[in-house]
Amino acid sequence: MLLKDFYKVISLENTAENNYLAMILINENHEVFKGHFPGNPIMPGVCMTQIIKELTEQISGSSLFMQSLSNVKFMALINPFNTPELRLELDISINETDLIKVKNVTYFDDTLALKLNSVYRKI
Repeated sequence: MLLKDFYKVISLENTAENNYLAMILINENHEVFKGHFPGNPIMPGVCMTQIIKELTEQISGSSLFMQSLSNVKFMALINPFNTPELRLELDISINETDLIKVKNVTYFDDTLALKLNSVYRKI
C-alpha cells in the first residue's frame, strides 16, 4: 500500500470469470484529506487510480507498472466523511504478452463515481 492506512479492503471476491468485486473503506482521517481540501475533503483521482492498481496486484499476484489509462471519467466527488465505503467492480484480463487490462467502475451507495480502463505490465 503506497499510502499507509489510506484504505482497508473489506472484501474482495471473484464474482465470475475475470470479474471481481471489492469493497473498501476509506480512512477519512488520513492526512491526504487535510490538504485535499481543508473543510471539504475530496478523494484525489490519483489515489483512486492507485487503489485500482493495488487491488489488481493483489488479484494477479504480481507487481505492476501502469502503462496507460483511457476513458477516465470522474462522475461524482467522493467525500470520505459522507461515503467512506466504496464498491469497485473490476474486469481483469491478461493477454499473451503478460499485459493486464482492467475495466473499472467505482460506486458509493448507488452513485457511479468513477469509470476507467487501465493497462499494466508485470515488473
